Amino acid sequence: MANNLGLEVKPVTETPAEEIERVANWINTEEYKELNFKREALVVMPPHTCQPLGAELVAHAFEGSLPFVHGSQGCASYYRSTLNRHFREPAPAVSDSMTEDGAVFGGQNNLHEGLENCIALYKPKMISIFTSCMPEIIGDDLTAFIKNARNKGLVPDEIPTPYANTPSFNGSHIHGYDAMLLSILQTLTEEKKVDGRCTGKLNLIPGFDANTGNFREYKRIFAEFGIEGVILGDISDVFDSPLDGTYRVYAGGTPLDEAGDSINGKATISLGPWSAAKTFKWVGENYAGKHAAIPMPLGIAKTDAFLMQISELMGKPIPESLKAERGRAVDAMTDAHQYIHGKKFALYGDPDQLLGYISFLLEMGAVPYHILCSKGSKKVAKEIQALLDSSPFGQQGKIYMGKDLWHMRSLLMTDPVDGLIGDTHGKFIARDAGIPLFRFGFPVFDRVNLHRSPIIGYQGAINMLSAICNKFLDIVDETCEERQFEMMR
Repeated sequence: MANNLGLEVKPVTETPAEEIERVANWINTEEYKELNFKREALVVMPPHTCQPLGAELVAHAFEGSLPFVHGSQGCASYYRSTLNRHFREPAPAVSDSMTEDGAVFGGQNNLHEGLENCIALYKPKMISIFTSCMPEIIGDDLTAFIKNARNKGLVPDEIPTPYANTPSFNGSHIHGYDAMLLSILQTLTEEKKVDGRCTGKLNLIPGFDANTGNFREYKRIFAEFGIEGVILGDISDVFDSPLDGTYRVYAGGTPLDEAGDSINGKATISLGPWSAAKTFKWVGENYAGKHAAIPMPLGIAKTDAFLMQISELMGKPIPESLKAERGRAVDAMTDAHQYIHGKKFALYGDPDQLLGYISFLLEMGAVPYHILCSKGSKKVAKEIQALLDSSPFGQQGKIYMGKDLWHMRSLLMTDPVDGLIGDTHGKFIARDAGIPLFRFGFPVFDRVNLHRSPIIGYQGAINMLSAICNKFLDIVDETCEERQFEMMR
């Protein structure tokens, strides 16, 4: 066969239906799983995003802060669209749109022009600058570029410009979050420490958390204690603002003055030890008051630890109202334990969230069976293993560090479980395995309003429990024989 140019056209080879079926069955086997786990150079369906996305999340979380991507426009669009789709809210950010010229000659001109334009157009109170791959590969010097911009008068003295190097080709969103948060706090607190001064406030570092309901729950807990808290990176109003006819470019965020004065706080708690490790280390060396890094308060035990830590640091008794909430959560768990007790779960996500999920499942007598962390470490694995060893329900748990969702698929198909916990990207492997996916974490694209429902604290434990148990009950009702379709479960 030849086309009108006289060139030979290679015919398309169709794959026989039998071969498609053979391969479809083969990828569900132990043989394939062994080959799959030997992969070294290829990553398939990684359950994490890149550093700049984490940097953008926390860049949004301060009053009047404009996220500024030093890099290509396409990269900036990816970060923004991912946040748009998860929160179903705008994620206004700018980019200096580096192209081939910038890759050859460096991106200083792009950065300077971008800073000048965004100040004129969007009038931010702070510009939080972070990088994508291109400027990192060519070695752009942000320190010099920003200093030169100030020397040229392009950036007024009153506008802070914290910046972070966040290469997409290593780490993940939690590392970018950490780097950007550290730079913001270093910038805002510079020369703000006053010997002998104490704000009397509790600083809270939430870590990478894309659940706005969690932030509101933290604030409610502070109010129950009767203390003033400063969340260092508050996204609650940024990504959950009211629809009242007025568009706010900068909705909410931690006030810059409060963030600056946080260095004189009474105490600081970090609830994302793995996603804010460098930040917490710096805070411990520079902030006044006492400091504690504890796990996210998911489930009863970790919420108990959180409240007791607040009580100890702030010298306040745990309120009776929160004790009553604990009782209601324990009652709810007792009422529903039979629907989850003994069931096996596969779970994946960031280290901080994984530790919370596992703790919650163990409290319910469920089995955290396949535990996968794509950007974990030996230290993370050791902490997870210690948690599993603390309960008889954790003895079957297996930990997979540095693996992806295609590895998880092999596990689900060869060693089945009852449910999968993770973000939206697990829906395809959950369907293949014929099990429900419980959508906790980031991102969640295919369901609505889940980010508004807290999963931390005692109320969060009830929310997680209700979501999981009611889904299992839905499955029973949808699949049972007619004679078993009854009112009582």
